[in-house]
Amino acid sequence: MTFKTLDLFLWAAGFLGHLVLLVVLFIRRHAKTFPLFTSLVVANIAQTVVLYTVHRFATGSEYFHVYWTFAIVEVALQLGVLYEIASIVFRPLGVWAPDVRRKLSLLVLGSLAMAGALTYLASPPAACVAQSILVRGNLFAALLLSELFVVTASLSTRVGLPWRSHVLQLAQGLGIYSIATLIVETADSYFGMPAHADDYRIFRFVQHCRVAIYLACLSYWIVCLYRKELPRRSVTPEMRSQLFHLQSAAAYHARSAQGVDR
Repeated sequence: MTFKTLDLFLWAAGFLGHLVLLVVLFIRRHAKTFPLFTSLVVANIAQTVVLYTVHRFATGSEYFHVYWTFAIVEVALQLGVLYEIASIVFRPLGVWAPDVRRKLSLLVLGSLAMAGALTYLASPPAACVAQSILVRGNLFAALLLSELFVVTASLSTRVGLPWRSHVLQLAQGLGIYSIATLIVETADSYFGMPAHADDYRIFRFVQHCRVAIYLACLSYWIVCLYRKELPRRSVTPEMRSQLFHLQSAAAYHARSAQGVDR
């Protein structure tokens, strides 16, 4: 495997973009607000350095194992970022909105089951087991992240909860990239890994398009997070007490309504 000029340019652009984003997160003091997103950025920087080094000085088998290690860490952190976004969106006053956590948990389990079933049904053409695992694993991650993004966005709309601007911008970028990745990985699962040089050119072109979309999302995050956010509403002890009373009242009326229905 040889890296062409475009591959090196995209790798360098992603590395520099993540460095700039990390600086913005600390300068604008977003690292404390979004610790998991910050960890994801740090993981991407480390991934770029390590994979480039392994590619230059190690074997293809070693590169494959290192790649998959970082891929698993990246997916776990992306899931954590989705939870981080949901916890901010669905806790506008510092506590979870009524019944949202239970609904969100059920939807997450449903998303896991659906992503697993679709990945199991996929039969990507591949020259070896490693290629099949690579395609299936990428497809599962893309399916799960796309589904969870849609679930989080739709649930927040249904319950009428507010989205803070920076949280919305993080979710928008992650959602766009997840959907783009899903399209790419669906194509990979259908056509399989390339076996000929001509097919590999098409494969590389599609992968370059995905990276270009991610770089656009990366630029979007840098610009948006550098800008100041509108002042957030502070939570006074009186407001917190009122919210707990409203939650208790809502739960009581819900139980009463269930008793009447029975």
